[in-house]
Amino acid sequence: MIHQHLIHVQNMLREHGILISFAGKLSQSLIEEYGTAVKTYLENEDRPRNEVTVIFSIFIEQTQNINNYCSSRKISANYEKIAHSSIVTIGKAEDGYFVCSGNAVEKEDLKLLTSQINSLVAMDKAELKKLYKEKLREETPDVSDGAGLGLIDIARKAGSLEYFVTELDEQLAFFTLKAVV
Repeated sequence: MIHQHLIHVQNMLREHGILISFAGKLSQSLIEEYGTAVKTYLENEDRPRNEVTVIFSIFIEQTQNINNYCSSRKISANYEKIAHSSIVTIGKAEDGYFVCSGNAVEKEDLKLLTSQINSLVAMDKAELKKLYKEKLREETPDVSDGAGLGLIDIARKAGSLEYFVTELDEQLAFFTLKAVV
């Protein structure tokens, strides 16, 4: 009976300033399609080109991070829950546009992820730029959880960055990352 509740979903999205929302299992081809749709939508809104580029870039980085994390968990007993939990939204609030993404993560991965973000949030733009350049020079590991260079790039481009963690069960939590442009 979703058809009876769709108006409530739409009203909730509007109430929270959400302009675009994508949910479900991600793939590289879907990320590319969503990226094209996001870019077209923002360009049709007559946003300044640099703003469109930043929002688009953050959107792509967040979806790539989720996709990479999901791919790295293919052998996990929680893979299906993780893979189908993805959501990415773009919205507008008083303090600017935001890109907010979320997905289920294994609790054992939270400490490293939140530590990385806390470190990035504590840095100023010059420190972030320096760290980004250092990471570019480093050799890329064969196995990546999707939360390295891309996360630094998001922090560099965003006006502010914050995260939220919601416990789902004994093994999983829902991790949300919000970048305000």
